[in-house]
Amino acid sequence: MPAAQQPAPSAPPQEPELPLHFRSALALAHAIRTGETDSRALTRLFLDRIEHGSGLRAFTHVAEERAGALAKAADRLLGAGVVLGPFHGVPVAVKDSLAWEGTPLSGGSLARADCVSSRTSAVVRRLIASGMVVLGKTAMTEFAFGLSGQNPTCGTARNPWDALNDRAPGGSSSGSGVAVAAGLAPIAIGGDTGGSVRAPALMNHLVGYKPSSGLVSRAGCLPLSPTLDVLGPIARTVEDARIMTAVLTGPDSGDPVTLTAQPTSMPPGTRRVAVLAEEAWPMPMDPEAIDHWRRALGRVAGAGWTLETWSPPAILDFDRLGRDNSTVLAHEAYQRYGALARDETAPLWSVIRARIRAGAGVGDADYVAALERRKAVGARFAREMASVAGLLMPGSDQSARTLDPEDERHAGLGAFLRPANFLGAAAIALPTSRDSDGMPLGLQLLTPHGTDASLLTVASALEGALGAGRPVPDLGPWG
Repeated sequence: MPAAQQPAPSAPPQEPELPLHFRSALALAHAIRTGETDSRALTRLFLDRIEHGSGLRAFTHVAEERAGALAKAADRLLGAGVVLGPFHGVPVAVKDSLAWEGTPLSGGSLARADCVSSRTSAVVRRLIASGMVVLGKTAMTEFAFGLSGQNPTCGTARNPWDALNDRAPGGSSSGSGVAVAAGLAPIAIGGDTGGSVRAPALMNHLVGYKPSSGLVSRAGCLPLSPTLDVLGPIARTVEDARIMTAVLTGPDSGDPVTLTAQPTSMPPGTRRVAVLAEEAWPMPMDPEAIDHWRRALGRVAGAGWTLETWSPPAILDFDRLGRDNSTVLAHEAYQRYGALARDETAPLWSVIRARIRAGAGVGDADYVAALERRKAVGARFAREMASVAGLLMPGSDQSARTLDPEDERHAGLGAFLRPANFLGAAAIALPTSRDSDGMPLGLQLLTPHGTDASLLTVASALEGALGAGRPVPDLGPWG
């Protein structure tokens, strides 16, 4: 939407108790406008932190000169009384699947190590047009095909919550999550095809928002599954995620889905929320994770919300929804990357090669049938949620564990996250607590496709009810 229509709250948070690098994007925008800092100083701060925190491997490309030029331009405009957007002058990081002319576009793969963008994606264009400062590109799972965040060929971003063990950062937008969690960027853009914005948010005590398809243009983004691919923010707060998405939202001829998006609304003011019945979970949860989940629900109920256990009808079996999502994803990923995966000389991680090749086993009939089911389940989910504010469900079966060579230890992420993608739902991951190892845990809120405004309103209220706060990792061991 145009800058004049972008929402801005009447009382921006100042967060003076926090160092600049751990403040929300909205608080940083306020600091710039009130003269506490300027965009050039803020950009320099984050660039220095990226350099000092290089051991986290969050960034694959740092655009130091271009970021400095963008910051200088933002300060000049502000000095002339011109504000381009709600995050004018605030730095941002973008996933290495988004094109930015003149910068690498590897998609997390050595097979694209020499690829340089000849154009700029719609998302990066909108970020710059709104006065934001793009710091660079963040690490990702190869071709965005994995939720643990592991990428042994190009380098795996390190989960900053544990310097001693090589824990999953969450993927595929791994570097985006790590960058925000570690204070290397105040906000970042990722992609979500089967949970790839929500997974790094859950693993890093952040907010990860998957908008409904059609809100944010994917033009200039490397695809994995055109049916399922969505771009969204990883942020410190729901409000940052809401404003960031408003900056990016709007019709774009480069992505026809944005030309037909039709927002809808949920019942106004309801304090009733559905909770996915435990027997309907797509897989069992770790006992400690269950305990934290139940405590989180207790806090929500204590804040005045009525929790209604929801046992979905057979057509909305959540295990089947996740498997159907995988069917569509595998088929479409194979159409794009199958030839590369069949080339034994291509420098692909063996795990990713196998995942791509598995798509050859998805026949056209199965693929078309899954697409037809997707229409039916999306409509049924909307009817089921018609009288409540949304659906609460776990985000994963466990917190981040150490990475395993076969990349199988975090299968629970896909089991719990993929159903939202197949439903076409708007979905957001919210932090709730940390486990006995100090690792973050969280939950998800889902609402039907197109009800994003309602989702974000409810998520903002739940954010306060959950009371997770804004803890930050101990970065001393990282240098």
